[in-house]
Amino acid sequence: MWNICGVLIAWALLLHVRAQSQTRQTFACGGNITGESGVIGSQGYPGVYPPNTKCVWRITVPDGKVVVLSFRSLDLESDNLCRYDYVDFYSGHANVQRLGRFCGTFRPGALVSTSNKMLLQMVSDANTAGSGFLAVYSAAYPHERGDQYCGGRLVKPMGTFKTPNWPYKDYPAGVTCSWHIVAPKKQIIEVKFEKFDVERDNYCRYDYVAIFNGGEINDSKRIGKYCGDSPPAPVLSEGNQLFIQFLSDLSLTADGFIGHYKFRPKKFPTTTVPPTTTAPPTTTRPIRK
Repeated sequence: MWNICGVLIAWALLLHVRAQSQTRQTFACGGNITGESGVIGSQGYPGVYPPNTKCVWRITVPDGKVVVLSFRSLDLESDNLCRYDYVDFYSGHANVQRLGRFCGTFRPGALVSTSNKMLLQMVSDANTAGSGFLAVYSAAYPHERGDQYCGGRLVKPMGTFKTPNWPYKDYPAGVTCSWHIVAPKKQIIEVKFEKFDVERDNYCRYDYVAIFNGGEINDSKRIGKYCGDSPPAPVLSEGNQLFIQFLSDLSLTADGFIGHYKFRPKKFPTTTVPPTTTAPPTTTRPIRK
C-alpha cells in the first residue's frame, strides 16, 4: 500500500515539475518576432547570460502602427559608457536609427519606434555579470499613447518639441523621447530652449537631454548633455541632421522643457588668398653637439 502511495506521489511530483518546465518560457539568442505584442528576453534569462555573444531580435508589428517596448528587468555588466555588455535599440530593420544603448540595472522609459519595425541587439564580452533583460513590446498607433508618447521625425522648416505633459504638469517618470530633425541638404539646424527644468545632477545621470550631430545616438558626435534649470545655449548642427534624446528615470521628475528649431542656410567658409611675399633666404644653423 505504501509503495503504491509512494509511486503515485512521485508521479504527481514529476508531472508538476514537467508542467512547470513547459509553462516557463525559455529565450533564445535573437530571432524574428511578429504580432501585436510579446515578450523578449536575453538568452537563458533569468539565468546569467552567456559570454562572447551577439544576439539580434527583429520585431515587426502590423503596418500603420509603431513598436512600444518597455523593460521589466535589466541586469547587465555596468559601465558608464556601456562598452562591454549592452543592449542597443534601433527603429527599423535596415538603414536603422539607434534609439538608445543601455547596460547596468538602470531601466529607461518606454522606447517607441518611428515605424512598424524595431531591432534589438545585445552584445556581451568575455566577462558577464547579470541575468540580462526581460522586455515586453506592443503595437500602438502613432500618438495614441497620449501623455506618454513623445518624439518623432521633424522635417518642417521650423517647429517645436517638448516633454510630455508640458506645460500643465511635470513630465512622467520612466519615459524616453527621441526627435530626429532633418533639414534639406546644404542647410543646418538651430535649436533653442525657451524653458528648461530637468532633474539636476552634476553629471546628468538620471534625467537629461542629449543632442547629437547626425541621425542617431553616437557618443563621438554628441554636442552636449543637459539637465538642471538653466536653458542650454543655442545649438547649431554641423550638417543637415540632429538627434535629440530626452530620458527620465523612474524617480524624481520636474517641469520639463519646450524647445524650438529652425533651418538655416549653411555658410561655407570663404577661401582668402594670402598676399604674395618674397621669402627670405634660408640659412642653415649649425647643429649643436
